[in-house]
Amino acid sequence: MQTVRLGRTGLEVSVAGLGCGGHSRLGMARGRDVHHAADMVRHALDLGITFIDTARAYGTEEAVGLGLKGRRDEAVISTKAGVGRGDRLVSAADMTRYVDESLAKLATDNIDVFLLHGLTLPQYDHAVAELIPALQRAKEAGKIRFIAASEQFGGDTGHAMLQRALADDLFDVVMVGFNILNPSARQRVFPQTQAKDVGTLIMFAVREALSHPAELKKVVGELIDRGEVDAALVDREHPLRFLRNAPGAPSTVEAAYRFCRHEPGAHVILTGTGDPEHLKDNVESILAPRLPRDMLARLDAMFGKVDSVSGN
Repeated sequence: MQTVRLGRTGLEVSVAGLGCGGHSRLGMARGRDVHHAADMVRHALDLGITFIDTARAYGTEEAVGLGLKGRRDEAVISTKAGVGRGDRLVSAADMTRYVDESLAKLATDNIDVFLLHGLTLPQYDHAVAELIPALQRAKEAGKIRFIAASEQFGGDTGHAMLQRALADDLFDVVMVGFNILNPSARQRVFPQTQAKDVGTLIMFAVREALSHPAELKKVVGELIDRGEVDAALVDREHPLRFLRNAPGAPSTVEAAYRFCRHEPGAHVILTGTGDPEHLKDNVESILAPRLPRDMLARLDAMFGKVDSVSGN
């Protein structure tokens, strides 16, 4: 397993991280039980994955705690708590309680990285005034080590919240959406994280549009119709088929992971599944070499200006 320094946290972590949410939630979203999910955590450790990302909302914190029993020192744990919806925002007392509840479910004395989950620009001022101080107090108490935030990429595909947060330099780690179809973090996020040595967790490397050909065709067709992608540069029927000409003839999924893994400023590439063999395949894709320069240039010409889709 390749490792990377997670920015100014100084944590040395695997470049592949186990994502315990998404459409699978370690298989629990498809009917598997907490013990199967815990086994997925153990499989990840056996593959050399040391970064485990979960969240209060995923319902997988208990599974992570079970999977790490007796092996806590092998993993860096990341979890998250939401800040509310609309005008109903959580209080500092709520956030303090969320930290304690996550500690109990994870069966650990401390959480390495604690994120405000899906933070949006309208919620940002409240988070700064009320929630970050609560997390700082939890940090002082030894309950968490580093304070972080994830963006709500599906509704903030242009990274408005992260651009403001990075300017204020309040977070040691950020979770950012980045993929072949929307690489806008390349200009709007990574220059700032690199300048300030902020760790990055990459989500949405592969979602629906990059794992299902019909959805990819639909999304790219819509981008062409809106004038965001030049139709002359894209095979509308098979937009990414040319990637199979790369060394190793990668699938679209493998190419998508390789695209993210070797992006300057990208640290941990998150991947989630409830299938051990699928996890192994995804890890191998993340560890594969950089895509050829000509293919990266072609992808940039095709999608380099897109900031309106998440790929979900």
